[in-house]
Amino acid sequence: MQTLETERLILRPFTEDDAQALYAYASHPEVGPPAGWKPHESVEESREVIRTIFLPSDTLAVVRRADGRLIGSAGFVDRHRTELGTPSEEIGYSLARDCWGQGLIPEAVRAIIRHAFTQLDYQALWAAYYDGNRKSKRVMLKCGMTYRLSRTEPVAQLNETRLAHYFAITRREWEAQ
Repeated sequence: MQTLETERLILRPFTEDDAQALYAYASHPEVGPPAGWKPHESVEESREVIRTIFLPSDTLAVVRRADGRLIGSAGFVDRHRTELGTPSEEIGYSLARDCWGQGLIPEAVRAIIRHAFTQLDYQALWAAYYDGNRKSKRVMLKCGMTYRLSRTEPVAQLNETRLAHYFAITRREWEAQ
């Protein structure tokens, strides 16, 4: 995916050179577990996540314009087709703990939604959060997504089961905002 820019952020493809910066925030114990993944234990683990998860899925590095610091990730995490045969994408995101509450991830996700509907011809986008992750739910609501369904599902990395809540936005709904 191409680089996207907002007022405060640059969203660009990850490189393996971002491993140290990813580890700096992904190792924090409050960042990953609410989203269903364990804190990173080493820079090499972060490099492997970039290699095997972020690069193949078009997840972008979220970089703060003010200081050039990589503070999170946002982008597409799962490609598939809906029952109607139209392209659909799952949006996922994470953010450094010290950057919470500043509206940065909603800003990034809105840019991704705009890009998906205006440049990539997607008809629907969706995201999910696990029960209790109010911050993630707030991002979805701020970006115009609405509740669609909830279901209990396994969280493999944490070896547990959680209730997941799914939100989505269609191109038509986005255009009407």
